[in-house]
Order: sequence, then C-alpha cells, then structure tokens
Amino acid sequence: MPGTPARRQVEYRELADIVSDVRSLATRPCTTVGAWTFAQNVEHVASAIDMAFDGAGFKAPWLARMIIAPLLKKRVLTKPMRAGFRLPRRAAALLPDSDVELENAVRHLETAISRFESETPSHPHPFLGRLTPQEYVQLHLRHAALHLSFVVPCE
Repeated sequence: MPGTPARRQVEYRELADIVSDVRSLATRPCTTVGAWTFAQNVEHVASAIDMAFDGAGFKAPWLARMIIAPLLKKRVLTKPMRAGFRLPRRAAALLPDSDVELENAVRHLETAISRFESETPSHPHPFLGRLTPQEYVQLHLRHAALHLSFVVPCE
C-alpha cells in the first residue's frame, strides 16, 4: 500500500536497550504497522517477560514441545523472529487489552525487565520448555525486536 511505512529494523543487545528504545519512541509521534498499537506491543512484550517468572498458565501441545521445539530452539534464540504468528486461544492472557495506555505499558515493561536484577526466571517456556536465564534474555531480546519493529517514528 503506497504511503504505508515499513517496519523498523530493530536489534537489541541487552534488556536495557529495549527500555531505552521504548522511552525514546514514547517521546515523539509514532505510527504502527500491523494490528496492535504501540502500547499493545509494549504491554505484550512485558507480559511475556513476566511469564518467565510467574508461569504461563498454558503449554504448547506435546508434539510441539517435544519434537518441534528442540529443532527450532537455537534459531528462536539467535535469529530474528518472523512476523505473522498467531497465539493460540490457550495463550489469551498474553493478548493485550485494546485500551491499554502507553504510560502504563512502559511502566509494566520497566518493571518486568527490572525483575532480572533481583529474580531468576524459573518457569518453563510454554513451547521451548526449561530455559537458562541467559536463554530467556535472548528470547526476550528477539521477541521485543519483533514487536517493536512495528512501531515506526513519524517523520
């Protein structure tokens, strides 16, 4: 579609980079490319981070966890995530409310990321299973880069 901005190229090296990028984007007008607002993308990323500490409340089907996940784990943790994945109904808790406010979502993200300073993620990922703290960091860096690539500053 003419005039529609492209997604940003985003790569984060550490969790603090996510917060810095979100704070910077929040200071200026932005548009989103995709179905979710800026606030919804931030809220979703924060909720996914919390899941590592609090549990997901759901699991992927056995076949996905035991057969497919081990084959994809390295790629998921080291390569950019692809857009277009739809969360299954059992993962509805990760879907952000349509009326989430950006200020609240940013605060939630800051709180979620700060948990890495004093807590160790201890819950298995619903698809990848048990992850080390460093693997969780890598997963969250890739996940945040995917979602925040949809937030594009207006020129």
